[in-house]
Amino acid sequence: MLHATELLGGEAYDVKGNFVGRVTELFIEPAEQPNRVARYLLNRGKYLPLVAGHRQVSFVAPGVIKLNVDEKDLEHFHPNEAWLGVRKDLLDQQIIDTSGRKVVRVNDIDLAEQRTDGTVELRVTDVDVGLTGATRRLLQGLASPSLIRRLQQKLPARIIRWEFVNLIEPDPLRRVKLRITHDKLESMHPADLADIMEELSPTERQAIIASLDEQTAAEALAELDSRLTSQIVEKLEPGKAADIIEEMEPDKAADVLAGLSPEVSQDVLEEMPGEEAREVQALLKFDESSAGGMMTTDFVFVGETATCAEVVEWIRHQDVKIEQLDTIFLINADAKLSGAVAVGRILLAPADETMTRLKSEPLVSVTPDADEKEVFELFDKYNLHGLCVVDAEGRPMGAITADDVVTRLCAHL
Repeated sequence: MLHATELLGGEAYDVKGNFVGRVTELFIEPAEQPNRVARYLLNRGKYLPLVAGHRQVSFVAPGVIKLNVDEKDLEHFHPNEAWLGVRKDLLDQQIIDTSGRKVVRVNDIDLAEQRTDGTVELRVTDVDVGLTGATRRLLQGLASPSLIRRLQQKLPARIIRWEFVNLIEPDPLRRVKLRITHDKLESMHPADLADIMEELSPTERQAIIASLDEQTAAEALAELDSRLTSQIVEKLEPGKAADIIEEMEPDKAADVLAGLSPEVSQDVLEEMPGEEAREVQALLKFDESSAGGMMTTDFVFVGETATCAEVVEWIRHQDVKIEQLDTIFLINADAKLSGAVAVGRILLAPADETMTRLKSEPLVSVTPDADEKEVFELFDKYNLHGLCVVDAEGRPMGAITADDVVTRLCAHL
């Protein structure tokens, strides 16, 4: 096992033993091989720096590398944004540890040797974010590599496997060139991703959102502090912002738009499809602390005479989110709210049982102008999972879910 800091500053010699230069950078080419040191930058003082490819290296040890070619066979260095520099882009930089779900700073890079046909390839295996890497950096040049290694053996190691690392790359063009995937970020829980984003700078937060798919970005923004969400969305192109907000629950989308400047909010609404835009605009009319401001228009309601089998079959063919399936609301022949049924009761009842026989008592609902205190009290009193919001005629307009209530209560803490 080698470490990047043991090679950076080391001496390089060609096949004849002639000094070629000092190693000042190690380059990875993610598009070719995501963890291989593909090139070594060799600085020669007043001369143009040279670059040695991984196939031109025959020996590597702390402080020295040997080449299997003459100096004249090496290329002159030409900057390439598609290359990832260990010193420039990794050391001392913030990265996301997707396994530990946190932001950490890189102290060193661990490298493993692979020998094939007289050449030595170095592969990045781990990122050192602990005392071992920090100590190595501190003593570099002041003590021998062997002494440093003996000292670091007494320190607790703190490393992250390279495959669990996600780079924070603010430059969109460079992000594309490097082909840095964010699959690991997209598989994280939105709440964990939001916690990570809150630790980053505004530029880094924008970079993370820009790298995610619209659904993941929407889920993460819904978990963020509303002030930060507004800052992020304000800086997005209206079309991109609309694509993300379309993936949100209507009530969450309305909350986000309400936090934007009127001009930006209007620009985003104009980019949204007509139906989604109308739903959100309808919610924006309600006060944030009212039942109307808390409700979502994405909820499930069925006829009270339907059987359990019919309801289950109908749901299977609808684009229904799991979060909407806690409570199913019933309507009568006049399209008025007539009851609410917990999904668990449907699953346990006979297939031919009608919904009206399964509904909970008493019938509880609120009008959109009810204040949040009344909503909280109803959830607490009747141990509700969902509460229907009805208009003046008693027809369902939307629903408030338990997670909406928890979120609102937490905001008051």
